[in-house]
Amino acid sequence: MIWPFNHFRPPRTPSRGTIEAIYGMIVAQAREPAFYQQYGVADTVNGRFEMIVVHLWLVLRRILAIQDASTFAQALFDYFCSDLDANLRELGVGDLSVPKRMQAFGEAFYGRSAAYDLAMTEGEDALAMALNRNVLDGADIENARRLASYVRQTIEVLDGIEPARLRSGELRFAAPAAA
Repeated sequence: MIWPFNHFRPPRTPSRGTIEAIYGMIVAQAREPAFYQQYGVADTVNGRFEMIVVHLWLVLRRILAIQDASTFAQALFDYFCSDLDANLRELGVGDLSVPKRMQAFGEAFYGRSAAYDLAMTEGEDALAMALNRNVLDGADIENARRLASYVRQTIEVLDGIEPARLRSGELRFAAPAAA
């Protein structure tokens, strides 16, 4: 029997349209020109992937802090994976190679997420070092420090969004600082 009072509860997982909108905001922020012009991130497929990973990690970190939001986080991560899959196919990667590449992307995401989570507990320098290693290929610790500052500011902004608003698609990021 379907209990009629269940209709008064907000849905636990946002609609596909909301997930698409949130993911679109993540990608738009990751493509912000300041990251490539002023923070030293390589304006390449790899550099853009790294910035999407950073922003997805930031948003998932916030979502997972909400009680009963694991299905929300999983839906967003699944959308990320389907977008990567579609992009690989659009770039002409063969059907047999896509699963191997997707596995590598998944490992990269989880590895970076774990590194960033650990670095958050160890302080600003640890976060800068993790970002330098993963996003800037170890090339520029000063820009990594600036990026770490941006990450911490974005965490504050995201933490200020109420769970109900986040579930409805409200998302904000800190503005990247000018050089």
